[in-house]
Amino acid sequence: MQKRNSYLTPLLLLITLFCTTPIFAQKRYTISGTVRDAATGETLIGATVKLQGTSGQTAAATNAYGFYSLTGNEGEYEFTVTYTGYTTTTQKVTLDKSIKLNIELQSGSELKEVTINATDRKNENVRSPQMGLDKINMKDLDNIPVIFGEKDVLKTIQLLPGVKSGGEGNTGFFVRGGAADQNLILLDEATVYNSSHLLGFFSTFNADAVKDVGLYKGGMPAQYGGRLSSVLDVKMQDGNNKEFGAEGGIGLIASRLKVEGPIVKNKGSFMISARRTYIDFLLKASPDSATRGNTLNFYDINAKVNYKFDDKNTLFVSGYFGQDNIGIKNLFDNDWGNTTATIRLNHVFNSRLFSNTSLIYNKYSYSIKLLDEDNNADVTSLIRDFNFKEDLQYFSDKHTLRFGLQATHHRIAPSDITTSGSSSFNDLSIENRYGVELATYLSDEWKVTDKLSFLYGLRFSGFSLLGPGTFNTYNADGEVASEATYKSGEFAKSYFNIEPRFSASYSLDDENSIKASYNRNTQNIHILTNANSSSPTDQYVMSSNNIKPELADQVAFGYFKNAANNAYEFSGEVYYKWLQNQIEYKNGAQLIANANVESELIYGSGRAYGFELYAKKTKGRLTGWLSYTLSRTERKFDQLNSGNYFPARQDRTHDLALVGIYNLSKRWTFAANYVYSTGNAVTYPAGKYNIGGLTTYYYTDRNASRMPYTGRLDISATLKGKETKKFKSSWSFGLYNALNRQNPYAINFRDKKDDATRTEAVQISLFGVIPSVTWNFKF
Repeated sequence: MQKRNSYLTPLLLLITLFCTTPIFAQKRYTISGTVRDAATGETLIGATVKLQGTSGQTAAATNAYGFYSLTGNEGEYEFTVTYTGYTTTTQKVTLDKSIKLNIELQSGSELKEVTINATDRKNENVRSPQMGLDKINMKDLDNIPVIFGEKDVLKTIQLLPGVKSGGEGNTGFFVRGGAADQNLILLDEATVYNSSHLLGFFSTFNADAVKDVGLYKGGMPAQYGGRLSSVLDVKMQDGNNKEFGAEGGIGLIASRLKVEGPIVKNKGSFMISARRTYIDFLLKASPDSATRGNTLNFYDINAKVNYKFDDKNTLFVSGYFGQDNIGIKNLFDNDWGNTTATIRLNHVFNSRLFSNTSLIYNKYSYSIKLLDEDNNADVTSLIRDFNFKEDLQYFSDKHTLRFGLQATHHRIAPSDITTSGSSSFNDLSIENRYGVELATYLSDEWKVTDKLSFLYGLRFSGFSLLGPGTFNTYNADGEVASEATYKSGEFAKSYFNIEPRFSASYSLDDENSIKASYNRNTQNIHILTNANSSSPTDQYVMSSNNIKPELADQVAFGYFKNAANNAYEFSGEVYYKWLQNQIEYKNGAQLIANANVESELIYGSGRAYGFELYAKKTKGRLTGWLSYTLSRTERKFDQLNSGNYFPARQDRTHDLALVGIYNLSKRWTFAANYVYSTGNAVTYPAGKYNIGGLTTYYYTDRNASRMPYTGRLDISATLKGKETKKFKSSWSFGLYNALNRQNPYAINFRDKKDDATRTEAVQISLFGVIPSVTWNFKF
């Protein structure tokens, strides 16, 4: 008990320090409230609120739930609220007592003319100490061309600096040298383990249901943890609490529909969005008998309700369900999907203290059925979490204090195989694994002066592997060195880590700043895969007596500049990342349906470093951005490449993306993006030999070769229909890979037909030109 108090004492002293108002200071009062969209009642995240008067000035941004809190000396002020795309509201307030003031902003789309002036934004991207944060403008997704014409969050973030695509047309991504499983993907705070549909060609995020997207690449705030490289935080729309409405779209291979409206006007609302492909219906209508009977589809549903009990309590309940089905008749069926559910209670204790309490459930599972008469088998696997989170924010004069705790119970069912008929396979059931992940954190955003700001914090995380089960410890040769059995709930292995986070910003003037950051992250859930991005059959493992938590330390420095009334934004960042306890598999490793899969693993270190350049135009008829990344990603394992560093699979030297959106008129909008990237690191055969008439290749250094480069131009055009007071529509036309370049997907090697002693490389490309057309509507 004494040891526990020793940890609590400094925490309580720190909270007391920030929460106490000096006795002899001038009288100070607080203005607080929530900022919402006037037409829909949606809370606005990141709106700028500002107090300016003879007694001083102060400013802040609304939090993830639209709540703000500002404190100032007693006196008269102008209170201003701004948000990009909305009209600015200004009113006079008198601070002679604490005030609660809720604000509703009118969207620019509802007005004939919108005037944006220099006070509308406070150069938040320049002044904020947060580094490595990219926000996605959801309106841009309506125009950016993507494969099959489906607006997509994950394909859009691949156009940002420091983010690398997982492959042609794929939603998988890598951030600053991290592996695909080192990205934490959240949907209304619930973890999404597999974020793709149709083997990666679509993402799980239906853009119609999404309100806000933020990608953290560096300087990660202390409230996030569990992954090494990035956090993609996606928040669903709450629903319109003013009036009922619907919107959707009909495309060549998929359609979507969203319905929303008030439960009780101005107090509660609902939102339901659904999407489905109908490729399987087209297959059924195919004249080719070999095609009929095959399965290829996905569907997903987003739903959310909220209710405001009073000014201090609001309840949110949201959920997601998605399922993929791919099958070839008489051969196999492959089904996989995600389920999430989140219950959140927002509570305002007072004008300065805000809390969010969450109960979260998420599950990812897959099933593979072999339908051959002689080999009939069913393989299933899942990962399931129960999560509790308590997050609090305290707003002080120059401080925004965040603190809280998180607890997650994991269950992994690696593989169950059941057979029937005359199958040659044997039944197999690999033991479930259970674990508990705990974390507590404390962080503070401190505006030291008008020029200098700090964002610093500490996260303490712990992970415990639990029984029941039998746990093997393997030696360097992969042989069992010892074995231990634990009962249900017993602790088999525990790890504890301290994760410091620090960022700083110094403003050279109103439009220029320099920033620096350092952060450490820990990861205890790992994916074993041979693929470049998420695969339905990825195998999940926990930290154990063999697998240590992965660790990453990252430092970053950057220069940030805005110009021409914030019409132009520019940033350049350099970073270096040290990686510990990285996981690789041995040559020839068997990863699927292997009860001793940990014996197939090897462990090492890594490093990643690079330079990111970002230039963006935000105003005018022509908007868009240019992003460029120069980087290196390497791994080091004693058992590979003679113990020397070698390129990781996701290592690419150059990545370039150019995005342009041009509003020709009120009805026509044109857009294009061009991407270029160096080829992925790949292992080519170093030679071959012949055994019994069969050619066998042998390999030496891993990832010592390069695929050819990838280059692609995508174009789109959007035509708005004639609008009425209650109905809007548009047509979106697109060409993916408009230049019809045959980009490399894989390189296979084979004997030449006319000379078996010689070898030829054959490039496989997935896509040529792919046209798309979608009709969108809203009423």
